[in-house]
Amino acid sequence: MDYIRIGTEYYKLSNMPLLSGDTCNVLLKWKKGEIIQDEGKEVLSKIPKYDGFCSIPSNTNYQESVNGFYNKFEKVEHQFEAGEFLKTDMFLKHIFGNHYELGLDYLTILWQQPTEILPILCLVSQARNTGKTTFLYWLKLIFQGNMTINKNEDFRSQFNSDWSNKEIIAVDEALLDKKEDSERIKNLSTARSYKTEAKGIDKKESGFFGKFILCSNNIDNFILVDEDEIRYWVLDVPQFNSENPNLLDELKVELPHFMFYLNQRQIVTPRTTRMWFTKEQIHTKALLRLVKGNRTYLNREIEEIIIDDFIKFEVEVLQYSLGDLVEKLSKNNIRATSANIRKCLNDKFQLESTNSTYIKYHLANMPSGGLIVEETKCKGRYYTFLKENFILSAV
Repeated sequence: MDYIRIGTEYYKLSNMPLLSGDTCNVLLKWKKGEIIQDEGKEVLSKIPKYDGFCSIPSNTNYQESVNGFYNKFEKVEHQFEAGEFLKTDMFLKHIFGNHYELGLDYLTILWQQPTEILPILCLVSQARNTGKTTFLYWLKLIFQGNMTINKNEDFRSQFNSDWSNKEIIAVDEALLDKKEDSERIKNLSTARSYKTEAKGIDKKESGFFGKFILCSNNIDNFILVDEDEIRYWVLDVPQFNSENPNLLDELKVELPHFMFYLNQRQIVTPRTTRMWFTKEQIHTKALLRLVKGNRTYLNREIEEIIIDDFIKFEVEVLQYSLGDLVEKLSKNNIRATSANIRKCLNDKFQLESTNSTYIKYHLANMPSGGLIVEETKCKGRYYTFLKENFILSAV
């Protein structure tokens, strides 16, 4: 049956295409009169009826109706057959490398305990033919309608109803390097509830149990990460020795055997943190490179701000406090702490602060039209930037 009734409203179960090429199941409001016109009046008595919506995730004990409410978490269909899955095992060892056992635990928790909070898994590589995207589509075969594969635009859209009730939210070719991107993912990775918004429908708060998987070829700064961040599990995925265009089909053949194994597998790693794994267990060189890349990214942003201000104000010397730079970066949607900026100024620009009175410049409107450069005296600890060190190096 393509229709359900929730309370006094009718809905049609439809499959909506996404920008990424993926699709997701959606419920569209449908008029009773249109159903009668399309299907006949007698079909109304056959439409399942529910009091309202709920979202109760379970891959092993699914219930479509929970206390008279329609469960928006979708049922997944699998065959479970004992047998070998050699190709799948080799593929997972390729993806997770030295973290293979943790990877198996991660997959087991996803399948057996979908409400558990897990780290943000990031698969990165500059090379092609690594299997990152294949891994996403293989997971899609497992979790079916409870996983969505998005592009950056899908995730950034204000309308989130297509992914906010999914167990796995994957972003392929991720480049989420804006402050609001990283804040959103970081907050959602440990959230228990979230406000869902669909076009033309008011926001509605509901339970959230989504886990994020990011794949990117931009290994240095695909997302902003602090030095002390513990939410990210970043893995370098190597290139295959040879290309296999049939890999996903070969993995699909073994899926009944792998699902039998996953369904009864015991989790090895004990749960010791709210994201299950400890910081030390998921620590990688790839994460350190991402943190370092973010510092490099911060260097470039500060340099661009200083160059622009030298051109804008037509002065030979600029002076800014850490707070000034935090504010300027924030206006460019760059999240940076005073500590990160101080380290950047000390290490990259070889600058030391001075505690005294300094001058800040800003543009003001003239009564007759146009702009004029005005000066403001400030007091505090500031850094001095010389035009000759920036404009010349930018040529």
